[in-house]
Amino acid sequence: MLLSDFTPLLTELFVLAMACFILVLDAFLPDERRVVSYTLSQLTLLAAALMSWSMLDNAAVVVMHGTFVSDPMAALLKTSIFLITFGAFIYSRSYLVARGIFRGEYYVLGLFAVLGMQVLVSAHSLLTIYLGLELLSLSLYALVAFNRDSAEASEAAMKYFVLGALASGMLLYGISMLYGATGSLDIGEVSAAVAAPGERSIILVFALCFIVTGLAFKFGAVPFHMWVPDVYHGAPTPVTLFIGSAPKIAAFAMAMRLLQETLGGLMADWQQMLTILAVLSMAIGNVIAIAQANIKRMLAYSTISHVGFLILGLLAGTAEGYSAAMFYAITYALMAIGGFGMIILLSRSGFEADRLDDFNGLNDRSPWFAFMMLILMFSMAGVPPTVGFYAKLSVLQAVIHVDMVWLALVAVFFSIIGAFYYLRIVKLMYFDGSETEEPLAVSADMQVAISLNGLAVLALGLFPGGLLAVCAAVFS
Repeated sequence: MLLSDFTPLLTELFVLAMACFILVLDAFLPDERRVVSYTLSQLTLLAAALMSWSMLDNAAVVVMHGTFVSDPMAALLKTSIFLITFGAFIYSRSYLVARGIFRGEYYVLGLFAVLGMQVLVSAHSLLTIYLGLELLSLSLYALVAFNRDSAEASEAAMKYFVLGALASGMLLYGISMLYGATGSLDIGEVSAAVAAPGERSIILVFALCFIVTGLAFKFGAVPFHMWVPDVYHGAPTPVTLFIGSAPKIAAFAMAMRLLQETLGGLMADWQQMLTILAVLSMAIGNVIAIAQANIKRMLAYSTISHVGFLILGLLAGTAEGYSAAMFYAITYALMAIGGFGMIILLSRSGFEADRLDDFNGLNDRSPWFAFMMLILMFSMAGVPPTVGFYAKLSVLQAVIHVDMVWLALVAVFFSIIGAFYYLRIVKLMYFDGSETEEPLAVSADMQVAISLNGLAVLALGLFPGGLLAVCAAVFS
């Protein structure tokens, strides 16, 4: 193996080394100096983001005996994952400090989850995909149960572990069937075998069914969504914020590697499956979200509906569709950390602020933060000029261009239904009276983070061309 084989892996090796270093260092730090672990984690993410961004213009390179690929898609998605996780860690600090659980292991587990996402994004072998997925999943299981004193968190972690293991098993079974049918785990070789004339065997179709089922579980798409509301509700809010953002970008990458690059020869089959998943996710997600009184559960069903929109871009099966889905995944992650960040901002020790009524009269207490939440809710609803509008528009255009107008109409219909529960939050903030008049006690880093988050959502909505162009260039 040549030394040059390791050059495309520098970002992964750096994150791994820093995660191990922080893990060992944290064991010797007194409680009052835990901020060192937090600071090192943040510096690691920023440095890794710069390293990944510098690789954006590099040509695709396959190394490590065909198991790892460094290409523009991987570089862009990794950069997004690092920056989104950086924001998630900022939001988490005040929450963890207030509850006396500000420990380095939270950030170490987060870094290992990020490492799993990196491996998943750059996978060029079915085995590498599985290894990346398991590293991500195991880290997330531990994060959900991070607050050991919370019975709800422990219950959510058990549900997540059982259902996640089931999904991983299905995915692994599908991969095994692919290996049996093609004799290879390399994505390029499997793709060539699947695309060969007369190779559409019953084994390949069964393998596809298991792989799509595993993907749907990881996305949280209906009818494999049962873990999403319980995990989002039961996990500590910083963990919910993390699960609901960056892993969605990694799930998009996994779908691209498995469906577009590996099973492109079976596109006609997986298009039909994804169509069903998309329609069901948009329908169930938007309708059931209306009935929720807990904002974390409401945002959980909202996530399910957004996954339906993301899948629309994938099922289009064109470069336009893939770039639209990538744009959607990145911008949704930005909206998600902002939405859950607002819950953390309103919460304090002994008060989770996870009910809709907790947002009553927020405009009277803090007009600025109410405005930030308004931008985030409008963006999730797809109201111009926020970035959510352009994300949905780009996906719908991709679907229309492949003559699936009916699917675009269905998406618009359920999007209008979904606008109700987002606008309900706005109504509570601006038109309902608050039960308390006490001003919000918000740390300086939280104020800056939520302000930049909301303004970024608005700025990307006003000037979406730059990010759209970068996403399009990846698939050109």
